[in-house]
Amino acid sequence: MEEQFGLTVNKGRFASIEDAYAVLGPVMYAIAGAVGDHCEVVLHDLSQRDMNHSIYAIVNGHVTGREIGGPSTNLGLEVMKNEAAEHDEFGYPGRTADGRELHCSSVYYRDAGGRIIASLCINIDLTPLQTIQNVLSAVLPTSVAPHREREFHARDIATLLDTMIADAIAAVGRPVALMDKADRMAALRVLDELGAFHVKRGVETVAKRLGISKVTAYAYLDQVRSERE
Repeated sequence: MEEQFGLTVNKGRFASIEDAYAVLGPVMYAIAGAVGDHCEVVLHDLSQRDMNHSIYAIVNGHVTGREIGGPSTNLGLEVMKNEAAEHDEFGYPGRTADGRELHCSSVYYRDAGGRIIASLCINIDLTPLQTIQNVLSAVLPTSVAPHREREFHARDIATLLDTMIADAIAAVGRPVALMDKADRMAALRVLDELGAFHVKRGVETVAKRLGISKVTAYAYLDQVRSERE
């Protein structure tokens, strides 16, 4: 039981993803039907911990170009790092692979033992509203504070990982060719915090992008994690 928006919310627990879908499936269609075609609703199966293929059900998948069997997002990877914490989040910014802005919310569901087994995610494409805003801004200019997207939606896990690596390199602020050990460790630290290494062969992919061997990447990663302890 938790409090959201001043209200006490008591989420049910489910024995399996099938049980979750039996209850949440109709809700998914209700939400999408009420909001419209620019609203994507996704049920992720987190019970198998297969983040490469977590999408169990999806309505209006054209919003992000994903389909059943598609991957988790970066937030799903982060959740697996600290399962005991409360990860529900509402009204945060997201982004599609082709750069469209999203307005997102995610709710996580557990089984009787407290293990996270599913997440229900709502992603609203802001393009229609932004089109209207652009028309209005021609006569009523407004300033919008910049923001950083919390979640990135990709059609496959490789694209998601590639984006996370690019963001980590940008955070370091130095081209890979000019990076020293400290820079590469800083990039690995960012990626570890984002949950990038929950992706299958994530370390190997990151090592290649950072211009180091897999063995070196594992050694740097061990050092990064030991510094946090």
